[in-house]
Amino acid sequence: MSQHPEQDPTPEPDRLGPRPLRRPAVDPAQAAVFGRPAGVDSAFAARNGSHPDPALRTAPPPAAALVEAFSRPSDDTGVLLQRPPGETDGEQSADSPLWSKDADPWRDPGAGAMIGPPALDKPEPEAKEQVAADAGRLLSVPELLFGRRVKASALIILAVVVLVIGGAGGVVGWFIARTGDSLTSDVTLAEVSPGVQRPPGSISDIAKRVAPSVVSIELHGPNASGVGSGAVIDGQGYIITNNHVIENAAKDTAIKMTAVFQDGSRADAKVVGRDPKTDLAVIKVQVNNPTVLQFGDSESLQVGDTVIAVGSPLGLSNTFTEGIVSALHRPRLIPNGGGDPPVAYDAIQTDASINRGNSGGPLVDATGALVGINSFIVPASEDGGSVGLGFAIPSNFARKIAQTLIRDGQVKHPEIGINAVSDVSAESSQGARAANIVENGAAQKAGIREGDIITKVGDRIVRNSPELTVAVRAHEIGAKVPVVLVRDGRELTIDVVLQSD
Repeated sequence: MSQHPEQDPTPEPDRLGPRPLRRPAVDPAQAAVFGRPAGVDSAFAARNGSHPDPALRTAPPPAAALVEAFSRPSDDTGVLLQRPPGETDGEQSADSPLWSKDADPWRDPGAGAMIGPPALDKPEPEAKEQVAADAGRLLSVPELLFGRRVKASALIILAVVVLVIGGAGGVVGWFIARTGDSLTSDVTLAEVSPGVQRPPGSISDIAKRVAPSVVSIELHGPNASGVGSGAVIDGQGYIITNNHVIENAAKDTAIKMTAVFQDGSRADAKVVGRDPKTDLAVIKVQVNNPTVLQFGDSESLQVGDTVIAVGSPLGLSNTFTEGIVSALHRPRLIPNGGGDPPVAYDAIQTDASINRGNSGGPLVDATGALVGINSFIVPASEDGGSVGLGFAIPSNFARKIAQTLIRDGQVKHPEIGINAVSDVSAESSQGARAANIVENGAAQKAGIREGDIITKVGDRIVRNSPELTVAVRAHEIGAKVPVVLVRDGRELTIDVVLQSD
């Protein structure tokens, strides 16, 4: 038995028909703007090339050469577009649909053509403003070097690479420098620790305290010049020095005398008084609160005591030399030029270096007190130079002379009236032979005769003529002094009343 499929009882719905064509109303204003011009019913121009609105054709007529080259043929063949080169009539290229008859005529072959400038776009206003802004702005280092084409991270990496290369070069150079020469290398030199000690009473301490009171004495004139030394001994500006340092200035007013202090300050100096017989003089300067050198006791010195000579040897100011007392009571009788009597004093001998220019400077002891005035040396040659034989006038004697010069401007000395300078040596005695006894002098009045040998004056033994002069000057004028002498082999003692010179 055959079966037939059952039919669906549901009816098939009706098919939808096309929607009715609905054309919305056109706004007359929009139609006037976007619609076709009046008289144009198609999107393409007429075949004859005419334009319905002559006012819209603003382009000038093309040149005759362009019209001849690019216009359609004169015969009316019905061709709207130019055929590809090489095609014959009736043939069409299958490769280019733009040249086929069925192609869309997308251009107006009748449009005018002309030769003109290239159709380039005008620059944007924003671009002009950006160029103007960039022209007024300062360029950074990356922009200047790389034209804004390098990122900051690239610059950082470049800087790191440069530093690494430079550091490596420095290390290589350092290594080559160390290993290139075996004679040079880094070395640490040993240092003294702790530093040098300068306790009170040391030479450096004495020099520091004494130096401000020592001056250089300079003489400048048309006929003479020289340099010596001196020491300030009073707060009013009195300076003690040697007579032979300032005698030229005392005799010639054209010579200017200047005292130069340790700090370099200078002051004009005037002669207060001088004593050629003891080679001492006092000058004065106008200064405020000068440093004064204190006098010491020269009689307390002993052989071997440390002494320091201060002065300006050879013009070298503030020079300190150390030595010892080589001898005491060393009489010196030094001839004096210019008709002056010889210089005589009971000197302190020292081996402290004394040279030309030290004259008049102080000789101080280990406490810094003035114990002598440097006056004379035994030179190594005619040009001078120290050989360790220097002589200074004792401070006790110099203080008495300086006080007298400051008070009176001159000094008087006791005299015995004997001009003898020759030494004698006999079998029974040594001493000074009396000769050229001064008439009405102290020796003649006391009964001393020529030829007598004087061996003692007061308590001082006399062995030569310098000792005789020094022994006499150790007493006061008018003093009665016992004098021991030898006459015809007999020793006699005669009292002599000393007179003034």
